[in-house]
Amino acid sequence: MEIKDDFTNNLKKDDSKNFITSKHGAGGSIMQNLIQNCFVKNLSSENSWKEKFNVEISLEDLDDGAVVNDTVIATDSHVVKPTFFPGGDIGKLSISGTINDVSVMGAEPMALTFGLILESGYPRNNLERILKSMGDTCKQAGVYVVTGDTKVVEKGSLDGIMINTSGIGRRNSFLDKNIDVVKKYRKFDARWLSDSNLREGDKIIVSGTVGDHGITILSAQKGYDFDIISDVTPMNKVIQGILEVGGVVSIKDATRGGLGNVLHEWSEKSNVGIVVKDSRIPVKNSVKEACEILGINPLHTANEGKIVIGCVAKKAEEILSVLHEFTEAKDAEIIGQAEKVFGNHVLIEKEHGKVILESPEGDPVPRVC
Repeated sequence: MEIKDDFTNNLKKDDSKNFITSKHGAGGSIMQNLIQNCFVKNLSSENSWKEKFNVEISLEDLDDGAVVNDTVIATDSHVVKPTFFPGGDIGKLSISGTINDVSVMGAEPMALTFGLILESGYPRNNLERILKSMGDTCKQAGVYVVTGDTKVVEKGSLDGIMINTSGIGRRNSFLDKNIDVVKKYRKFDARWLSDSNLREGDKIIVSGTVGDHGITILSAQKGYDFDIISDVTPMNKVIQGILEVGGVVSIKDATRGGLGNVLHEWSEKSNVGIVVKDSRIPVKNSVKEACEILGINPLHTANEGKIVIGCVAKKAEEILSVLHEFTEAKDAEIIGQAEKVFGNHVLIEKEHGKVILESPEGDPVPRVC
């Protein structure tokens, strides 16, 4: 089932190359192409500037954040529709998403900023509810907003509210110990947990059931009666826990485009194949049923409280055990590993053999985050 925005529906087929459509912001291959051929082309930085300010990871690397002088910086904009949904709202989503983007790089989140764009006539009680949710999520994570900005536009020129959040984090105190553990088992030259760190033999772990958030949002948008709630939550404390164990080489939050998009990004950037077992990927029955009805692959659907972890094989079971100590990761599973695969494909092993898991063009649910 393909769901399109109204503007996209009005475009001719040939116009999609000349105009921005919802898929350009949906987290899959179409968005990656836009970033590479438009944003990076025009905004890439010079090496002399990187050297001057000790920029280790920048826009060109297409990771979840950048690293400048041992400080991780991440930013995210939030346009989720509806604003309030089972399990969360745009406020909780904005705080959680940015905290997670900072944390997966191997940093301890320190502080957040926010920018609100409001439509004139937006109900103040809704705004208060969203701000309270943001505050509650900050307390949950132990990371707080330190500055912000607000703009109001004319009624009718915006769909209620949009939020941008940015975050900074310092190098996690356990990151170097974690890397030392990795080096006991294989060569490792990176200083951060970037997408390009995966190597043959590394195990892949997902922290819980996939597809919950995307199907929750779709259900709320279309009025479907699926008994599903969003998984949106900050994961910084979970990440801290597994770094204390050591052996982690990459972490990514499986947001737009879902688990499938993470696996394809890792495979492409690390130049390695990935094989995962279909029977090991945790998906709630309610999400499976909804996806079967709607013709959606749950592996291509957004999550907002799940991380995917690449780790050395010898530490996988210990990391899994620690994950199970956290409520947010009680359903974590080891789902596969990096392997030598012809063409560096992402394969999914089913009952009767292995098949290619296609890279998602984008998340099938519009305005999912």
